[in-house]
Amino acid sequence: MRWLQRIFHFYLDASIHVSFAVFAFVHITVLRLQIPLNEHLAWFMFFGTICCYNFMKYGVEAKKYIVVANRYHKNIQFVSFLAFAFAVYHFYYLPQSVWWATAILLLLTFLYALPILPHSKQLRSWGGMKIFIVALVWAGTTVYLPALVDGLVNWWDVHIEAIRRFLLVFILIIPFEIRDLAYDSPELRTLPQRFGVARTKVLGALANIPLFFLVLLKDSITLKEVIVSGILFLFLGSLMFITKRHQNKYFSSFWVESVPIGLWLLYLLLEVLFYSAPA
Repeated sequence: MRWLQRIFHFYLDASIHVSFAVFAFVHITVLRLQIPLNEHLAWFMFFGTICCYNFMKYGVEAKKYIVVANRYHKNIQFVSFLAFAFAVYHFYYLPQSVWWATAILLLLTFLYALPILPHSKQLRSWGGMKIFIVALVWAGTTVYLPALVDGLVNWWDVHIEAIRRFLLVFILIIPFEIRDLAYDSPELRTLPQRFGVARTKVLGALANIPLFFLVLLKDSITLKEVIVSGILFLFLGSLMFITKRHQNKYFSSFWVESVPIGLWLLYLLLEVLFYSAPA
């Protein structure tokens, strides 16, 4: 069974799991905004996430971003290059409006990971900015890009959904920030570093309130969305309560990152139940 464990670790370390989370978020956006799914965008987001996350995790530490020392990281690098090729293929078939929006989001991503100038700091090193930048990029990529592909959308609902996605990602990052408290550089000034674990969890619980009630401001809202939002509200409240500084190895890296996937599956389940329900 050790080979299964190795595959699972590689699945996490190569950012495949977080890529499925992004993939799920794109599908959730399509369901919530009631717009057609662009398969090229969904797969571009999946493969592009593998490239970007692996670059941020490993590339900035590799010599000239190409030379990798050990075999394990070489395998991850190979997966990243392969994912990049697939991402470029799907990106080619997207409209130019998405090209420009993607370029802006990619620029923000690279500025987050790399210093702007030789003696400057990355954006993530600006005190307290890390969690907000990550949440902003996730909201932009998983909400605005699908909306731009369709074009004929209710932009009020798009903006509401983007704010809600920002808040959701913000809350989901908190367990990671608490987990990394012992390892993060003091200059990052993450929320747990500045306010402590207990107050950071309270902040996450408070962000959960507008996350739920903002759904009621949408012009187009379905019963399924209200049900999912209510379940999510209860789940996130419980998540803030059970999050600890000393976590299980997979608590954040697998279970918390599985939340978007779980939400998507919940939507699909409700679609089946509502469709099969008698009129």
